[in-house]
Amino acid sequence: MTRAAAGLLAIGALALAVAASAGWWDRADDLRRAAPAAPAPPAAAAVARGAYLARVGHCAGCHTSPGSADYAGGRVINTPFGAVVAANLTPDAQHGLGRWTAAAFRRALQQGRSADGRALLPACPYPNFSLIADADADDLWAYLQSLPAAAQAVPPHALRWPYALPAALTVWRALHFQPARLPELADSTLRRGAYLVGGLGHCSACHGERDRWGATAGAWDFRGGIIPEQGWLAPSLQDPRAAGASAWPVAETAALLKNGRNAQATVSGPMAVVVAHSTQYLSDADAAAVAAYLHQLPALPAPAPRSTPAPSAATLALGDKLYERHCGDCHGKQGEGVADDGPPLAGNRAVALASPVNVVRMVLGGGFGPSTAAQPRPPGMPPFATLLGDEEVAAIVSQVRWRFGNRASAVDALAVNRQR
Repeated sequence: MTRAAAGLLAIGALALAVAASAGWWDRADDLRRAAPAAPAPPAAAAVARGAYLARVGHCAGCHTSPGSADYAGGRVINTPFGAVVAANLTPDAQHGLGRWTAAAFRRALQQGRSADGRALLPACPYPNFSLIADADADDLWAYLQSLPAAAQAVPPHALRWPYALPAALTVWRALHFQPARLPELADSTLRRGAYLVGGLGHCSACHGERDRWGATAGAWDFRGGIIPEQGWLAPSLQDPRAAGASAWPVAETAALLKNGRNAQATVSGPMAVVVAHSTQYLSDADAAAVAAYLHQLPALPAPAPRSTPAPSAATLALGDKLYERHCGDCHGKQGEGVADDGPPLAGNRAVALASPVNVVRMVLGGGFGPSTAAQPRPPGMPPFATLLGDEEVAAIVSQVRWRFGNRASAVDALAVNRQR
């Protein structure tokens, strides 16, 4: 190869690298205003509807950082690919949505593109939000525009190479982003429930199974999986042995969403946060619709039966001793539960999940239900991380997972230490 040809090749490679980092080929129209306008105040009814929808979507949970104004952004969301920083959604002209239009906001939700046409990172669950109807998007927009403008700058994302390259995002979208479509459901209540579960509620963002690229199978993926960078298991919504609601009365599922507790279960971990800040505010009709939709989800096929070896006699003996000392007063001597205190452990499917990770995390970090209108001061479980060693936590978790009819697999000290 001549020196001139090599130089041209180097220039071409450099040009491709610059193009890849600029992402010029993957841009839609720029829908920003040239300058922030002073639109008429949005209608009060639209603002009220938008405020309700924002709560249903738990938008403030990602877009509010500790100590900052609501929706002013800046919260760091850790992902397996690096840190993503949530945007400022207030109408500030420089740092927020002050130059956006309603059309730009609709496109962001439904197509995952910013007002300037760039593709958004899928940490924003736009694969779910693509279901949101124009009218609801406009009401959300009206609500956000009614907020006080917060002049809070948002730092850039800190993704690892090569995930920060626009080319990588283009490939991800080509492989994994397909706008969602509502299933064909004749019943209007089921359609409403599907719309909330698949769309604004973005349940599959936690309860879907993510692949190595961080993608679920879409808005209707409820197979369950580990929540990235949190460590908690979001159990399957289709498995009656996990979090499936097909065997529950619809009213019981609605009560769990509204109150955080029903006759069957008590929420904890990340789901307690969702109930506290989102689902407890569902209208009764919407809670019933969500519950009805979850109730009719087809159950996943049961795995082939297999025998589970019992924990060792020494493990069970230590677990029994620790349970009597630390757990029996709240959960009952035989795991039967205590009214208005600890939930039953006997036959508790959350205790007997195939993965013990949630039980380990509860013992280490404590368990606290959400404060709701129906239960403003819920009972809580103290953390034992500083009181019990890894072997002791492993013994008590193994005991709880085996006793009281649960017959689930044992846990070793190494698995406990990983969760610390």
